[in-house]
Amino acid sequence: MSGRLNRMIGLGLAAGLMGASASSTAAPATRALDLSTDSNTAWVADRPTGDDFLPPPSGPGPVMSDPAHPYVPNGAGRQPTYRVADLTNPILMPWAIEQMRKANGAVLAGHVPFVARVRCWPSGVPGYLVDTRIVPLFFLQTPKEIVTVIQTGMRMRHIYLNVPHSSNLKPSWYGESVGHYEGNTLVVDTIGLSDKTFVDNYRTPHTDKIHVVERYNLSADGNTLEIVATVDDPGAFTTSWSALQRYKRVKRAPLAEDICAENNSNYLNEEIRPIPQADKPDF
Repeated sequence: MSGRLNRMIGLGLAAGLMGASASSTAAPATRALDLSTDSNTAWVADRPTGDDFLPPPSGPGPVMSDPAHPYVPNGAGRQPTYRVADLTNPILMPWAIEQMRKANGAVLAGHVPFVARVRCWPSGVPGYLVDTRIVPLFFLQTPKEIVTVIQTGMRMRHIYLNVPHSSNLKPSWYGESVGHYEGNTLVVDTIGLSDKTFVDNYRTPHTDKIHVVERYNLSADGNTLEIVATVDDPGAFTTSWSALQRYKRVKRAPLAEDICAENNSNYLNEEIRPIPQADKPDF
């Protein structure tokens, strides 16, 4: 792997990190997947609703905003709204529809909906890709492992390269992610995810049988990054479905420390789900 591919890289709304040296014994890497940034550049969502997935080019796609109650983010130049999920999406199992119908009803009744990042919850996978549009996600790439860090709460995710999945995994917030390179594409396979997370910001649930495959690709000019996540969970979805996240390379300010105060039990008066508090670890 080249020295440039062993750098801390930014994927989000702020700075990249400094480079790391390459191992002389590393397998060759594809320069087309060079996501390197420096202290003044980063990857940012290329649209106002960067914390929502885009539909795939074809086939079943993610849950989107209810057309009758369109989502309007902050900064869009008009009154922002909270998300109301479109429950007509055919990927949803009946139990998932009913759970989401209750969450929709609470939002329409005036309650503030649950969003993982504002309650200090880990976002899981693939929710990690749309966890936020206002803080960065950083990558540390080495020959054997990729570590990603979301600025909010300094949340980390490990992607182990060129190894098989472990046996008898115990469910965890981010599961177990293993990756490999296929030409110009980074492919990441994740299993072992806890059912406590949602797959998106529309509060779409899943079971602990969920299996996610992400494919990372760069445009020819190196300025656009596309990630296609394919989700399979026969306990929650009627079929496999895919979603797209897209980022662009821009100039940004340096990364800042951001700590999440998880024991604030009345944060923003959110009523759909309390901030998690426990006497012992969850896993």
